[in-house]
Amino acid sequence: MAYFANRAVNRVHLHSALVAFAQGAGGLFFFVFLLHAGVSPTLALLSQAGVVFGRFLVRPALLPLAKRWGLKPLLLAGNAVMAAQYPLLALVHGLGAALVAVIAVAGLGEVLYWMSYNAYYAAIGDAEHRGHQLGAREALVSLIGIVAPLAGAWGLMTAGPAWTFAGVALVQLAASAPLIRVPNVAVKSAAPGAFKAASPAIWLMIADGWFDTSYLFAWQIALFVALGRSFTAYGGAMALASLVGAAGALAMGRHVDGGGGRRVVAITYGVATALILARAGSLGWAAAAVAANAAGGLLNPLLGPTIGPAIYNRSQASPCSLRFAMVTETGWDVGCFVASLIAAALFAAGAPLVSGVLLALPAIAASAAVLWRMYPRSRREALA
Repeated sequence: MAYFANRAVNRVHLHSALVAFAQGAGGLFFFVFLLHAGVSPTLALLSQAGVVFGRFLVRPALLPLAKRWGLKPLLLAGNAVMAAQYPLLALVHGLGAALVAVIAVAGLGEVLYWMSYNAYYAAIGDAEHRGHQLGAREALVSLIGIVAPLAGAWGLMTAGPAWTFAGVALVQLAASAPLIRVPNVAVKSAAPGAFKAASPAIWLMIADGWFDTSYLFAWQIALFVALGRSFTAYGGAMALASLVGAAGALAMGRHVDGGGGRRVVAITYGVATALILARAGSLGWAAAAVAANAAGGLLNPLLGPTIGPAIYNRSQASPCSLRFAMVTETGWDVGCFVASLIAAALFAAGAPLVSGVLLALPAIAASAAVLWRMYPRSRREALA
């Protein structure tokens, strides 16, 4: 089957499943735990801006390391540093040294991990089956997402943050095991034209970083407040959303490979627009907010198979997938940084939390417009 024919990709998917559990049980609670620890919504988003600013500063220094060691060691190192942020998160009690340490470690871990992960995944995947492979990955992540938020909420309520985040860190570290037998990917010492090859994709990633800030981060803050700052209610709402969307990614990924990329773009961003409007209108009523969050399960598995093939296939075809990822990840950081600052300024000025959610609308329009042009009109055009 196209979904599982590539053994290296399968091992990376197993790794991604373990990372998804750590993200769902720990990373998904990043902003809400900051609120619980006395951090304001404004400072929480400024913390996210600090994380991506650190990523922006560190990223250029990673290219010499990648040229010497290849992508796999950077991916393993990034996974380990990602794990280190969770025990530090448990020490946060408002603005202080622990929060600064979390921002610094999270920024370093994320830039090491995501840049090398995206470059590696692009290099080892199969362009003709990219939608299928991404669909399988997103479906697996969605299934993990049903259990992980419940586990995180249960741990925070029963064992406390120290033990819960320590357990999450161990799961993140365990995610390195499936990568032990995957091949390394060398990085060329010189790759003329690699940065230029990413120029069309950077605009998509700027819009995507902006969108994620509103759709994920601002919404998580608003939902947690709407649910009375309850870890249990928040974890249950996130698990319900994953349950709703567990099967959608397989169908969409197959459709992209069949030449229906533009149709998938229209579906995905049509759903995104309706979802943002539903979320914005739900925040005055907890049950409606849970329903609007659950509807997000319809979008979550669509985004990966919609955006992924357009990015990963261009990355694989470029002179260097790592340099390509450096450009696109920088674009995501720019979008996230600007949107985080705007949302934080709105919150500081007394605007309601819904304002941060509605910031997603211009990013939806921009993402759809860029992707529409990146996908061919038909499978015949794609093969031409």
